[in-house]
Amino acid sequence: MTGSLPREQAARTLLGLGEQSLVLASASPRRADLLTGLGLTFSVCPANVDETAPMGDPGLAAAYVAEKKARTAARSGGSSLVIGADTVVVSGNQVLGKPEDRDHARRMLGDLSGRSHEVITGLAVLREADGTVTAGAERTRVGFRVLTVADIDALVDSGEADDKAGAYGIQSLASLVVDRVNGDYFNVVGLPLGLLGRLIREMSGHGGRV
Repeated sequence: MTGSLPREQAARTLLGLGEQSLVLASASPRRADLLTGLGLTFSVCPANVDETAPMGDPGLAAAYVAEKKARTAARSGGSSLVIGADTVVVSGNQVLGKPEDRDHARRMLGDLSGRSHEVITGLAVLREADGTVTAGAERTRVGFRVLTVADIDALVDSGEADDKAGAYGIQSLASLVVDRVNGDYFNVVGLPLGLLGRLIREMSGHGGRV
């Protein structure tokens, strides 16, 4: 039996979006793919910001940067909800962002080899109409099997490590070296959809505080 409710309308109902339009303040094709997979129509407005954040809890720092991205992409007098996101990888006491070059990517992957690490995505939703922002962070534990030098070279030389926090993307080749995921898988891709739903419902008055 075929459902009668259009997919986008169903997604909007579940999110409590109403007629509000969405803006994704990110150039990440992975984040865009996740929203598209929900059937949502949205605009993309990449926000290039200084990602320096206050020292301390990496979740709070990621949420801080996500809010900066959302505010940068927001239009004065607009009527959309703007989504900002920032993902970091934490291994031990070290915060891993995007690799500076391929040698840096090799060092990152070597550090993750045979260990578990934490992927943190800060998320912010801004209402253009009045500048109100709600934000939070999602945390997921990921474990890698032991990587050989050939494994690391294969991941890096494929280009997969480029422009990704921690030098890997779980939705692609790196899925072959992941032993376990404890938490929100979509968070590791770069956009925790459960948290996004909670923030949008909160902004729309349909949910409690995160």
